[in-house]
Amino acid sequence: MPPSAVQRVRSLCLSFPEAHEVLSHGEPTFRIADKQFAMFASKDNHHGAGRNALWCKAGPGVQQLMIAHRPDRFFSPPYVGPGGWIGVVLDKDTDWPGLRDIVLAGYLLVAPK
Repeated sequence: MPPSAVQRVRSLCLSFPEAHEVLSHGEPTFRIADKQFAMFASKDNHHGAGRNALWCKAGPGVQQLMIAHRPDRFFSPPYVGPGGWIGVVLDKDTDWPGLRDIVLAGYLLVAPK
């Protein structure tokens, strides 16, 4: 049986040095030095709004560019979207290598220098 979306997200996020998982508001969040860089949003929780997604910290302007390029794949997530975070829809067409690049960028924004 293939791994679930949350299992794949967990494996990806925890592959970075010193990353750890914290359950927050019923969802797994991923942090380094207690600074959050990613969150899984389940389709079964109001955070996911009927679809599995990953919310990830992003640099200035990245969210707007990604949404403009692929509005079917990227969105501004509730709560953290105004802060520039990017939402990524996780479905059968998920580009997992590309998602790793997005998560790595978010991780590097909060990782200690």
